[in-house]
Amino acid sequence: MIDHVRPALLSAWFEQASAEGEPVVLDVREPWELQTASVRSQGFELVAIPMGELPRRLAELDPARPVACLCHHGVRSLRVAVFLEQQGFETVANITGGIDTWSRECDQSVPRY
Repeated sequence: MIDHVRPALLSAWFEQASAEGEPVVLDVREPWELQTASVRSQGFELVAIPMGELPRRLAELDPARPVACLCHHGVRSLRVAVFLEQQGFETVANITGGIDTWSRECDQSVPRY
């Protein structure tokens, strides 16, 4: 089952999921988007793999670790979360609202675009 977690509640999800390993935020946005706006890693590992590259780079992720997927508004990240679940990843979340909501709820210094 894929969890849907707003950015403001992500710390609580990490706390709950951390029994399974160090949490990972998987940012699936394109490189130009990362240059425009990025989150700071605080209590989690941040991995950036564009959605289109994920199938061939899947081995870079550990299916036993909790993974929260991030994109601009939450649509691409949900597709990636479904893909990861189908690939046997055990604990997967979609960060609802993406980095746009992250900027509004968690860190207003992250530019909105």
